[in-house]
Formats: sequence, structure tokens, C-alpha cells
Amino acid sequence: MGNNTTDTHVDVELAERCAKALYERDMATQHLGMALLFSAPGQSKVRMTVQDFMLQGLKTCHGGYLFTLADSAFAFACNTYNQPTFALGCSIDYVAPAFEGDVLTASCHEKSRGGRTGNYDVEIHNQQDQLIAIFHGKSYRVKGEILSQENVND
Repeated sequence: MGNNTTDTHVDVELAERCAKALYERDMATQHLGMALLFSAPGQSKVRMTVQDFMLQGLKTCHGGYLFTLADSAFAFACNTYNQPTFALGCSIDYVAPAFEGDVLTASCHEKSRGGRTGNYDVEIHNQQDQLIAIFHGKSYRVKGEILSQENVND
């Protein structure tokens, strides 16, 4: 990150543009009705409402959908530097059940980033701010760019 407010503004703007570009290409996230609410360098916030088809046999949200929500937030956060980054490994702990109609928000924060790897934590909360799940992801950066060079400075 830069050392002055102009650099910080540019970093935030680049992060937002990278996350928006990825969201527009992410059919899985869109298909599940997830919305990208916020992005900044190494951070993101994604919201999803639990729908009837997301319920498992005990009428709570299937863990796979919770994992997908957290994984989407992780993906947007670790790709905010215009460098393509993939999951190297992820884990999740389920803390409380989510139910049909619950509005879940996954907030991701970068914990470390160096070389080609990074570590990110995601917390999922419901509309009453109850903790639903805790997710940890490790990222791996590959060659290339998310935004083409001519679009970086638009």
C-alpha cells in the first residue's frame, strides 16, 4: 500500500474494480443470490439469504452453502490487488445453524500476505449479528492480471 491518502484511494478503487470484475464473471455466486457489498485491499463483505433449496434434512442451511458464501468472500478479498489468486486450502467451523430466510453476511479480512501466499479469515453472521461460522482460507497467487492493463487506470 502507498504512504499517502492518494495512494490509499487508488488502492481502494483498484480493489473495488477487481472485486466487481470478478463478481460479474462469477456465475456460481450470482446464481445463489449473493451480493458483493464491500471490497477494499484484502477485505470483502458478501451477503446471501438462505433459500428453501439450501436446506438440508433437518431444515437448517446445508454447510456446503455456508462454505460457498465464505469462499466467495475469501475469493473477492484475496483478489483485490489485480493479481489472480486461488484457494490453496480452506477450512470451516460451524458455530450455529442458519435457517430459511436468514440473511447471512460473510466478512473477510486478510491476516497475512507475502510472496505468493496469503491467509484470510471469514466470519459469517446472521441478521441478528449471531456468529454462524468461522472460515480460514490460504491463497496462492499466480501470474497474470485480473484487469487488463488498459483498464487499470480507467
